[in-house]
Amino acid sequence: MPRLNRERGAISVMVALLAVPLIGFAAIAVDVAAMWSDRQQLQTGADAGALAIAQDCARGDCRTPGQTATGLAEGNINDGEATAVVTDPALTPATGRVTVRTSGTTEHWFAPVLGFDATAITTTATAAWGSPTGGTAMLPLALHRCELTAQIQAQGGSLTTPSPVMLTILPSKDLSHSKLPADWPCEATPSGNHVPGGFGWLKSDPGTCRSTSKIDDHVKGSDPGKSLPSSCERSDITALRDATVLLPVYDDYGGQGNNAWFDIIGYAAFTLKGYAFVGHGGDTWGVPCPKSVNTCLSGRFVEFVDLSTAFRYGAGAPDLGASIVALVE
Repeated sequence: MPRLNRERGAISVMVALLAVPLIGFAAIAVDVAAMWSDRQQLQTGADAGALAIAQDCARGDCRTPGQTATGLAEGNINDGEATAVVTDPALTPATGRVTVRTSGTTEHWFAPVLGFDATAITTTATAAWGSPTGGTAMLPLALHRCELTAQIQAQGGSLTTPSPVMLTILPSKDLSHSKLPADWPCEATPSGNHVPGGFGWLKSDPGTCRSTSKIDDHVKGSDPGKSLPSSCERSDITALRDATVLLPVYDDYGGQGNNAWFDIIGYAAFTLKGYAFVGHGGDTWGVPCPKSVNTCLSGRFVEFVDLSTAFRYGAGAPDLGASIVALVE
């Protein structure tokens, strides 16, 4: 018993000695985890703010970047307490890049015992925008710039404003002439096509109904004929109903049939509203073809901002109504 009496209270001493490191471990487990959670929420808000502002600017409207950044920063953090600053004072649609900085404070539960009441957190995100310079089109169809522009202007529209347009893969002489100006400006071969035997279908990427290209690219190979390319299934086209796709536009071409080639200059955004194809059981949907035309695509050319990774952006591409927005380092 005397020995036991001498050791009485030893556990209390050990607990007292270990209290500080135990609280330290609790601070690491709880407070640091909470801090990283808040950092991730702030980063999400910065990313969302930068992307949203870039989308607005790509559409020509950079008027309220601060309001946009603040709203998304506060909406992406649990306690709603965050600040956001757009660090680009001269932000305009032509700038091509925007950076958002978000800030917040994490209040600690255990770290105050060690002298750390709170930690300030700051994150940044930068987004850029520009015309597409290359990528993978969801539909392997290329359009001649002259014919594309002429069809739109014939109906009083333009590439950079929403316009109802009938787009056809048939040559201009096979269109409904009542819808075209008498002085149709686009040249074609005697058969009416730009490329003999070709109607604008590009050779698809292996095993897909898609086509990858880039501006200033000498795209080789076409899929001749009016029907969908052989690599395309009916489901590929039905999946694009009411969807907006980017279509490659070319200005120079040559060859014939399978050996045709096209020089891509840019990409136009097109919302599919109807189609008709021969060779697929007379498959039709939506807005009908013009009178006497049995193969066509119909829809609207639109201003469109693409956030996917299917396309790249950069300098040198003409503005055909499509813009690419992406987060950058």
